[in-house]
Parts: sequence; C-alpha cells; structure tokens
Amino acid sequence: MTLNTPKPKAAHLIQGELAEEQAHNFLIEQGLKPVCRNYRCKLGELDLIMLDQNALVIIEVRYRKSDRYGSATESITRTKQSRIIATTQWYLSTQKVDRPLRFDVIAISGNGKLEWIQNAF
Repeated sequence: MTLNTPKPKAAHLIQGELAEEQAHNFLIEQGLKPVCRNYRCKLGELDLIMLDQNALVIIEVRYRKSDRYGSATESITRTKQSRIIATTQWYLSTQKVDRPLRFDVIAISGNGKLEWIQNAF
C-alpha cells in the first residue's frame, strides 16, 4: 500500500504566501482588522479582505523578485482589476455589507520594500 503524499509547493507559490503574510501583518500593524483571507469563487480570488475603520478594504498583494519584467504594481492590469472587482461583487452578494468599499494594493519587491497603495483603482 502506498501513501499519497502531497507534492511539494513550487517556490513561487511559497514566496507568494510569504508576501501575503508580510502584507497581512503590516496592515494589522497599521490598524486594519482582518475579515477574510484568500476568498475564492468561480470568478477569481481576493487575497485579503480587511476593515479600515468603517471601510471594507479589498487588498491585492503582488510580489516581484525583480523589476525585470515590470514592477509589482505594473502587474495589476485592467484585466486583473476587472477580475478583482467582479470577484468583490460576488463576495458582496453573499454578505450583508453596508459600508464604504476601497481597493488597495500591497506591492512587495525582492529587496523587501513594501509599498501600500490605498484607493489603487
């Protein structure tokens, strides 16, 4: 009998999880309150959902080891923004939320620099 051992995660997935954890901890230090992490539906995924005072904040976390193929912020294309908005609409249709909504981006570069862009789109 053989055991089904899970495959090890790819390095880029591990790095993505570490970047998300770094962003999550940073935002908590800034006073935001966690609501949900990695919300998934058929339309896409929302990395972090948090409360900033009365606002519900949808946070996209982007990590880039280098700027060789564009920065972390440049990787959030109009298509990606549309997917995040559609996923947010799906999320809101399943929740009772009556508060202002904001879309933020946390961009993390390979050298560890973290940039928080509020009201990114």
